[in-house]
Amino acid sequence: MAGLLFLAHRIPFPPNKGDKIRSFHWLKHLARKHRVYLGAFVDDPNDWGYQDKINEYCEEACLLPLSPKGAKFKSLQGFVKGQPLTLPYYSDGRMRRWVKQLLENKNIDSIFVFSSAMAQFVDVTLPIRKVIDFVDVDSDKWQQYAESKPFWSAWVFRREGRLLLNYDREIAKGFDLSLFVSQAEAALFTQLTPEAAHKIDYVENGVDLEYFRGGREFRSPYLPGEEAFVFTGAMDYWANENAVRWFANEVFPEILRQHVEARFYIVGARPTESVKALAKKEGVRVTGAVEDIRPYVAHARMAVAPLRIARGIQNKVLEALAMAKPVLATSMAADGLEIKSALDMAIVDQPAEMAQVAIHALQDRSFLPRVSERNRKFVEGRYSWESHLQRLDEFLEMQ
Repeated sequence: MAGLLFLAHRIPFPPNKGDKIRSFHWLKHLARKHRVYLGAFVDDPNDWGYQDKINEYCEEACLLPLSPKGAKFKSLQGFVKGQPLTLPYYSDGRMRRWVKQLLENKNIDSIFVFSSAMAQFVDVTLPIRKVIDFVDVDSDKWQQYAESKPFWSAWVFRREGRLLLNYDREIAKGFDLSLFVSQAEAALFTQLTPEAAHKIDYVENGVDLEYFRGGREFRSPYLPGEEAFVFTGAMDYWANENAVRWFANEVFPEILRQHVEARFYIVGARPTESVKALAKKEGVRVTGAVEDIRPYVAHARMAVAPLRIARGIQNKVLEALAMAKPVLATSMAADGLEIKSALDMAIVDQPAEMAQVAIHALQDRSFLPRVSERNRKFVEGRYSWESHLQRLDEFLEMQ
Protein backbone atom coordinates (compact mmCIF):
# COMPACT_ATOMS: atom_id res chain seq x y z
CA MET A 1 0.00 0.00 0.00
CA ALA A 2 1.13 3.51 -0.76
CA GLY A 3 2.20 5.83 2.05
CA LEU A 4 0.13 8.97 2.64
CA LEU A 5 0.89 11.87 4.98
CA PHE A 6 -2.35 13.25 6.47
CA LEU A 7 -2.11 16.56 8.35
CA ALA A 8 -5.08 17.94 10.29
CA HIS A 9 -5.33 20.93 12.62
CA ARG A 10 -7.40 18.86 15.08
CA ILE A 11 -7.44 15.14 15.89
CA PRO A 12 -10.12 13.66 13.59
CA PHE A 13 -11.96 11.86 16.37
CA PRO A 14 -14.55 11.74 17.78
CA PRO A 15 -16.62 12.96 14.82
CA ASN A 16 -18.80 15.22 16.96
CA LYS A 17 -18.34 18.63 15.34
CA GLY A 18 -18.20 19.99 11.81
CA ASP A 19 -14.52 19.79 10.90
CA LYS A 20 -13.94 16.51 12.78
CA ILE A 21 -16.87 14.85 11.03
CA ARG A 22 -15.35 15.61 7.64
CA SER A 23 -11.73 14.83 8.58
CA PHE A 24 -12.71 11.54 10.25
CA HIS A 25 -14.52 10.29 7.16
CA TRP A 26 -11.50 11.26 5.04
CA LEU A 27 -9.19 9.38 7.43
CA LYS A 28 -11.35 6.27 7.59
CA HIS A 29 -11.72 6.15 3.82
CA LEU A 30 -8.07 6.85 3.00
CA ALA A 31 -6.92 4.13 5.41
CA ARG A 32 -8.54 1.52 3.16
CA LYS A 33 -6.08 2.16 0.32
CA HIS A 34 -3.10 3.86 1.98
CA ARG A 35 -0.69 3.47 4.86
CA VAL A 36 -1.67 6.66 6.64
CA TYR A 37 0.77 8.72 8.70
CA LEU A 38 -1.28 11.24 10.69
CA GLY A 39 -0.03 14.48 12.17
CA ALA A 40 -2.60 16.42 14.21
CA PHE A 41 -3.09 18.61 17.27
CA VAL A 42 -5.21 17.83 20.32
CA ASP A 43 -6.86 20.96 21.73
CA ASP A 44 -9.37 19.20 23.98
CA PRO A 45 -7.84 17.11 26.83
CA ASN A 46 -10.78 14.68 26.60
CA ASP A 47 -9.68 13.71 23.08
CA TRP A 48 -6.51 12.01 24.35
CA GLY A 49 -8.75 9.11 25.26
CA TYR A 50 -9.23 8.37 21.56
CA GLN A 51 -5.60 7.64 20.66
CA ASP A 52 -6.26 3.91 20.35
CA LYS A 53 -9.18 4.60 18.01
CA ILE A 54 -7.01 6.80 15.82
CA ASN A 55 -4.30 4.13 15.72
CA GLU A 56 -6.78 1.73 14.12
CA TYR A 57 -6.56 3.82 10.96
CA CYS A 58 -2.92 4.86 11.02
CA GLU A 59 0.47 3.32 10.43
CA GLU A 60 1.80 6.04 12.72
CA ALA A 61 0.28 9.07 14.43
CA CYS A 62 1.98 12.17 15.75
CA LEU A 63 -0.52 13.80 18.10
CA LEU A 64 0.65 16.96 19.83
CA PRO A 65 -1.05 18.95 22.60
CA LEU A 66 -2.31 22.42 21.78
CA SER A 67 -3.50 24.76 24.50
CA PRO A 68 -6.05 27.18 23.03
CA LYS A 69 -5.09 29.83 25.59
CA GLY A 70 -1.37 29.46 24.87
CA ALA A 71 -1.96 29.27 21.13
CA LYS A 72 -3.92 32.54 21.20
CA PHE A 73 -0.98 34.23 22.91
CA LYS A 74 1.44 32.70 20.39
CA SER A 75 -0.74 33.88 17.51
CA LEU A 76 0.09 37.49 18.41
CA GLN A 77 3.44 36.92 16.67
CA GLY A 78 1.47 37.32 13.47
CA PHE A 79 1.23 41.07 14.09
CA VAL A 80 5.04 41.29 14.22
CA LYS A 81 5.67 38.98 11.26
CA GLY A 82 2.90 40.34 9.03
CA GLN A 83 1.21 36.93 8.99
CA PRO A 84 -2.40 35.87 9.47
CA LEU A 85 -2.79 35.04 13.17
CA THR A 86 -3.91 31.53 12.22
CA LEU A 87 -0.36 30.52 11.21
CA PRO A 88 1.54 31.10 14.48
CA TYR A 89 -1.48 29.72 16.35
CA TYR A 90 -0.64 26.29 14.90
CA SER A 91 3.11 26.72 14.36
CA ASP A 92 5.03 23.94 16.11
CA GLY A 93 8.66 22.87 15.73
CA ARG A 94 7.88 19.32 16.85
CA MET A 95 5.35 18.87 14.07
CA ARG A 96 7.75 20.37 11.55
CA ARG A 97 10.54 17.97 12.59
CA TRP A 98 8.21 14.94 12.54
CA VAL A 99 7.05 15.73 9.00
CA LYS A 100 10.63 16.26 7.82
CA GLN A 101 11.83 12.96 9.30
CA LEU A 102 8.82 11.10 7.97
CA LEU A 103 9.35 12.30 4.42
CA GLU A 104 13.04 11.42 4.64
CA ASN A 105 12.60 7.94 6.08
CA LYS A 106 9.27 6.62 4.80
CA ASN A 107 8.01 5.96 1.31
CA ILE A 108 5.41 8.74 1.14
CA ASP A 109 3.93 9.27 -2.31
CA SER A 110 1.07 11.66 -1.51
CA ILE A 111 0.18 14.35 1.02
CA PHE A 112 -3.33 15.28 2.14
CA VAL A 113 -3.69 18.47 4.17
CA PHE A 114 -6.89 19.27 6.03
CA SER A 115 -7.14 23.02 6.77
CA SER A 116 -4.79 25.59 5.30
CA ALA A 117 -3.05 26.24 8.63
CA MET A 118 -1.39 22.81 8.32
CA ALA A 119 0.10 23.61 4.91
CA GLN A 120 2.91 25.47 6.69
CA PHE A 121 4.47 22.08 7.46
CA VAL A 122 4.71 21.07 3.77
CA ASP A 123 7.37 22.07 1.27
CA VAL A 124 5.32 22.88 -1.83
CA THR A 125 8.28 22.07 -4.09
CA LEU A 126 8.21 18.38 -3.13
CA PRO A 127 7.73 16.27 -6.29
CA ILE A 128 4.85 14.21 -4.86
CA ARG A 129 1.09 14.56 -5.10
CA LYS A 130 -0.19 17.28 -2.74
CA VAL A 131 -3.91 17.83 -2.11
CA ILE A 132 -5.35 20.34 0.35
CA ASP A 133 -8.89 20.49 1.69
CA PHE A 134 -9.61 24.11 2.59
CA VAL A 135 -13.22 23.04 3.37
CA ASP A 136 -14.54 26.62 3.40
CA VAL A 137 -13.25 29.98 2.20
CA ASP A 138 -12.27 30.93 5.74
CA SER A 139 -10.92 34.31 4.71
CA ASP A 140 -14.44 35.33 3.75
CA LYS A 141 -15.74 34.09 7.10
CA TRP A 142 -13.30 36.41 8.89
CA GLN A 143 -14.67 39.29 6.81
CA GLN A 144 -18.19 38.30 7.88
CA TYR A 145 -17.05 38.35 11.50
CA ALA A 146 -15.68 41.87 11.02
CA GLU A 147 -19.08 43.12 9.90
CA SER A 148 -20.70 42.07 13.18
CA LYS A 149 -17.90 43.03 15.58
CA PRO A 150 -17.38 46.36 17.39
CA PHE A 151 -15.29 48.85 15.43
CA TRP A 152 -12.32 48.54 17.84
CA SER A 153 -11.90 44.83 17.01
CA ALA A 154 -13.32 44.66 13.48
CA TRP A 155 -9.99 45.74 12.00
CA VAL A 156 -8.33 42.60 13.43
CA PHE A 157 -10.88 40.39 11.68
CA ARG A 158 -10.55 42.32 8.41
CA ARG A 159 -6.77 42.01 8.64
CA GLU A 160 -7.06 38.26 9.22
CA GLY A 161 -9.39 37.86 6.26
CA ARG A 162 -7.07 39.79 3.96
CA LEU A 163 -3.81 38.09 5.01
CA LEU A 164 -5.33 34.62 5.18
CA LEU A 165 -6.62 34.98 1.63
CA ASN A 166 -3.13 35.99 0.45
CA TYR A 167 -1.67 32.94 2.20
CA ASP A 168 -4.34 30.58 0.87
CA ARG A 169 -3.74 31.82 -2.68
CA GLU A 170 -0.04 31.00 -2.41
CA ILE A 171 -0.82 27.54 -1.05
CA ALA A 172 -3.31 26.90 -3.86
CA LYS A 173 -0.66 27.77 -6.44
CA GLY A 174 1.86 25.38 -4.85
CA PHE A 175 -0.44 22.38 -4.28
CA ASP A 176 -1.64 20.08 -7.04
CA LEU A 177 -5.29 20.38 -6.05
CA SER A 178 -7.40 22.52 -3.72
CA LEU A 179 -10.72 21.13 -2.49
CA PHE A 180 -13.75 22.78 -0.92
CA VAL A 181 -16.95 21.53 0.68
CA SER A 182 -19.33 22.71 -2.03
CA GLN A 183 -19.50 23.95 -5.59
CA ALA A 184 -20.35 27.42 -4.29
CA GLU A 185 -17.24 27.54 -2.08
CA ALA A 186 -15.05 26.33 -4.94
CA ALA A 187 -16.56 28.94 -7.26
CA LEU A 188 -15.92 31.73 -4.74
CA PHE A 189 -12.28 30.70 -4.26
CA THR A 190 -11.84 30.41 -8.04
CA GLN A 191 -13.08 33.98 -8.36
CA LEU A 192 -10.60 35.09 -5.68
CA THR A 193 -7.73 32.96 -7.04
CA PRO A 194 -8.08 32.85 -10.84
CA GLU A 195 -4.42 31.90 -11.28
CA ALA A 196 -5.17 28.45 -9.75
CA ALA A 197 -8.63 27.97 -11.27
CA HIS A 198 -7.60 24.78 -13.09
CA LYS A 199 -6.64 23.18 -9.75
CA ILE A 200 -9.77 23.95 -7.70
CA ASP A 201 -12.61 21.50 -7.12
CA TYR A 202 -14.95 20.31 -4.38
CA VAL A 203 -16.07 17.25 -2.42
CA GLU A 204 -19.28 17.74 -0.50
CA ASN A 205 -19.98 16.60 3.03
CA GLY A 206 -22.17 13.58 3.58
CA VAL A 207 -24.11 12.33 6.54
CA ASP A 208 -24.02 8.99 8.36
CA LEU A 209 -27.38 7.71 7.15
CA GLU A 210 -27.44 4.73 9.50
CA TYR A 211 -26.57 6.71 12.63
CA PHE A 212 -28.88 9.62 11.90
CA ARG A 213 -32.06 7.69 11.31
CA GLY A 214 -35.26 9.18 12.72
CA GLY A 215 -37.22 5.94 12.86
CA ARG A 216 -35.39 4.61 15.91
CA GLU A 217 -37.01 4.77 19.31
CA PHE A 218 -35.35 7.45 21.39
CA ARG A 219 -36.50 8.44 24.84
CA SER A 220 -37.65 12.05 24.79
CA PRO A 221 -35.40 14.47 26.70
CA TYR A 222 -38.20 17.04 26.85
CA LEU A 223 -40.84 17.57 29.51
CA PRO A 224 -44.41 16.49 28.68
CA GLY A 225 -46.20 19.11 26.62
CA GLU A 226 -43.09 20.97 25.51
CA GLU A 227 -42.81 21.92 21.83
CA ALA A 228 -39.08 22.17 21.30
CA PHE A 229 -37.14 24.13 18.71
CA VAL A 230 -33.64 22.69 18.87
CA PHE A 231 -30.25 24.03 17.85
CA THR A 232 -27.26 21.66 17.91
CA GLY A 233 -23.60 22.52 17.65
CA ALA A 234 -20.36 23.34 19.47
CA MET A 235 -21.31 26.29 21.62
CA ASP A 236 -17.83 27.78 21.94
CA TYR A 237 -17.89 28.51 18.19
CA TRP A 238 -18.69 32.17 17.70
CA ALA A 239 -20.95 31.72 14.66
CA ASN A 240 -23.11 29.29 16.68
CA GLU A 241 -23.13 31.63 19.68
CA ASN A 242 -24.17 34.51 17.44
CA ALA A 243 -26.96 32.39 15.94
CA VAL A 244 -28.57 31.27 19.20
CA ARG A 245 -28.35 34.72 20.75
CA TRP A 246 -30.12 36.20 17.73
CA PHE A 247 -32.83 33.52 17.76
CA ALA A 248 -33.34 33.73 21.53
CA ASN A 249 -33.54 37.52 21.54
CA GLU A 250 -35.13 38.40 18.21
CA VAL A 251 -37.25 35.41 17.16
CA PHE A 252 -38.23 33.18 20.06
CA PRO A 253 -40.03 35.75 22.30
CA GLU A 254 -42.83 36.15 19.73
CA ILE A 255 -43.16 32.37 19.37
CA LEU A 256 -43.41 32.01 23.14
CA ARG A 257 -45.90 34.88 23.40
CA GLN A 258 -48.35 33.00 21.20
CA HIS A 259 -47.47 29.47 22.34
CA VAL A 260 -46.54 29.11 25.99
CA GLU A 261 -45.60 25.47 25.38
CA ALA A 262 -42.74 26.47 23.04
CA ARG A 263 -39.17 25.93 24.21
CA PHE A 264 -35.84 26.80 22.63
CA TYR A 265 -33.21 24.15 23.39
CA ILE A 266 -29.54 24.94 22.78
CA VAL A 267 -27.74 21.59 22.71
CA GLY A 268 -23.96 21.49 22.49
CA ALA A 269 -20.71 21.26 24.38
CA ARG A 270 -18.72 24.11 25.90
CA PRO A 271 -21.35 26.88 25.98
CA THR A 272 -19.79 30.30 26.54
CA GLU A 273 -20.88 32.52 29.40
CA SER A 274 -22.93 34.50 26.91
CA VAL A 275 -24.77 31.34 25.83
CA LYS A 276 -25.28 30.17 29.42
CA ALA A 277 -26.86 33.52 30.21
CA LEU A 278 -29.60 32.81 27.67
CA ALA A 279 -30.96 30.14 30.02
CA LYS A 280 -32.23 32.98 32.20
CA LYS A 281 -34.70 33.90 29.46
CA GLU A 282 -38.16 32.43 29.69
CA GLY A 283 -38.53 29.24 27.65
CA VAL A 284 -34.82 28.92 26.77
CA ARG A 285 -32.84 25.84 27.85
CA VAL A 286 -29.06 25.41 27.58
CA THR A 287 -28.02 21.77 28.03
CA GLY A 288 -24.25 21.86 27.61
CA ALA A 289 -22.66 18.63 26.40
CA VAL A 290 -24.99 15.66 25.97
CA GLU A 291 -24.16 12.02 25.36
CA ASP A 292 -26.32 11.85 22.23
CA ILE A 293 -27.94 14.71 20.29
CA ARG A 294 -30.30 12.42 18.37
CA PRO A 295 -33.08 12.24 20.99
CA TYR A 296 -33.17 16.04 21.07
CA VAL A 297 -33.56 16.20 17.29
CA ALA A 298 -35.96 13.25 17.05
CA HIS A 299 -38.46 14.66 19.56
CA ALA A 300 -38.19 18.34 18.60
CA ARG A 301 -41.00 20.10 16.76
CA MET A 302 -38.29 21.21 14.36
CA ALA A 303 -34.57 21.85 14.10
CA VAL A 304 -33.45 25.45 13.76
CA ALA A 305 -30.29 26.75 12.08
CA PRO A 306 -30.49 30.55 12.39
CA LEU A 307 -26.88 31.11 11.34
CA ARG A 308 -26.01 34.61 10.24
CA ILE A 309 -22.33 33.86 9.67
CA ALA A 310 -21.59 30.69 7.72
CA ARG A 311 -19.73 29.12 4.85
CA GLY A 312 -20.18 25.77 3.16
CA ILE A 313 -22.49 22.93 4.15
CA GLN A 314 -23.87 22.83 7.69
CA ASN A 315 -23.71 19.35 9.19
CA LYS A 316 -26.44 20.22 11.70
CA VAL A 317 -28.82 20.79 8.79
CA LEU A 318 -27.87 17.55 7.02
CA GLU A 319 -28.27 15.57 10.23
CA ALA A 320 -31.71 17.01 10.93
CA LEU A 321 -32.86 16.30 7.37
CA ALA A 322 -31.51 12.75 7.67
CA MET A 323 -33.58 12.27 10.82
CA ALA A 324 -36.68 13.29 8.86
CA LYS A 325 -37.14 16.53 10.78
CA PRO A 326 -38.41 19.82 9.38
CA VAL A 327 -35.81 22.59 9.44
CA LEU A 328 -36.11 26.32 9.98
CA ALA A 329 -32.98 28.01 8.66
CA THR A 330 -31.50 31.24 7.42
CA SER A 331 -30.28 31.49 3.84
CA MET A 332 -26.70 31.46 5.17
CA ALA A 333 -27.26 28.08 6.84
CA ALA A 334 -28.84 26.58 3.71
CA ASP A 335 -26.53 28.18 1.15
CA GLY A 336 -24.23 25.18 0.66
CA LEU A 337 -27.05 22.70 -0.04
CA GLU A 338 -28.08 21.88 -3.59
CA ILE A 339 -31.84 21.71 -3.19
CA LYS A 340 -33.65 20.79 -6.40
CA SER A 341 -36.87 19.41 -4.94
CA ALA A 342 -39.45 20.56 -2.41
CA LEU A 343 -38.45 19.93 1.20
CA ASP A 344 -40.02 20.51 4.58
CA MET A 345 -37.57 23.30 5.16
CA ALA A 346 -38.28 26.99 5.59
CA ILE A 347 -35.52 29.41 4.64
CA VAL A 348 -36.08 32.90 6.05
CA ASP A 349 -33.82 35.69 7.27
CA GLN A 350 -36.06 38.24 8.96
CA PRO A 351 -36.84 37.58 12.64
CA ALA A 352 -40.54 38.43 12.40
CA GLU A 353 -40.99 36.15 9.38
CA MET A 354 -39.05 33.34 11.06
CA ALA A 355 -41.23 33.62 14.15
CA GLN A 356 -44.39 33.45 12.04
CA VAL A 357 -43.18 30.30 10.27
CA ALA A 358 -42.62 28.62 13.65
CA ILE A 359 -46.00 29.79 14.94
CA HIS A 360 -47.74 28.49 11.81
CA ALA A 361 -46.06 25.10 12.28
CA LEU A 362 -47.31 24.89 15.86
CA GLN A 363 -50.85 25.76 14.78
CA ASP A 364 -51.02 23.58 11.66
CA ARG A 365 -49.60 20.06 11.93
CA SER A 366 -49.60 19.64 8.15
CA PHE A 367 -47.27 22.62 7.70
CA LEU A 368 -43.66 21.51 8.14
CA PRO A 369 -44.82 18.14 9.52
CA ARG A 370 -43.12 16.72 12.59
CA VAL A 371 -41.84 13.76 10.52
CA SER A 372 -40.71 14.47 6.96
CA GLU A 373 -39.98 11.45 4.80
CA ARG A 374 -39.07 13.64 1.84
CA ASN A 375 -36.33 15.31 3.87
CA ARG A 376 -34.92 11.86 4.63
CA LYS A 377 -35.16 10.72 1.00
CA PHE A 378 -33.46 13.90 -0.19
CA VAL A 379 -30.42 13.21 1.97
CA GLU A 380 -30.34 9.52 1.05
CA GLY A 381 -30.22 10.38 -2.64
CA ARG A 382 -27.89 13.34 -2.49
CA TYR A 383 -25.64 13.32 0.58
CA SER A 384 -24.31 9.84 1.27
CA TRP A 385 -20.65 9.79 2.30
CA GLU A 386 -19.81 6.87 0.05
CA SER A 387 -20.56 8.61 -3.23
CA HIS A 388 -18.60 11.70 -2.20
CA LEU A 389 -15.59 9.77 -0.94
CA GLN A 390 -15.14 8.15 -4.34
CA ARG A 391 -14.39 11.61 -5.72
CA LEU A 392 -11.56 11.92 -3.22
CA ASP A 393 -9.98 8.72 -4.56
CA GLU A 394 -10.11 10.11 -8.08
CA PHE A 395 -8.44 13.34 -7.03
CA LEU A 396 -5.59 11.61 -5.20
CA GLU A 397 -4.91 9.31 -8.13
CA MET A 398 -4.79 12.10 -10.73
CA GLN A 399 -1.40 12.97 -12.14
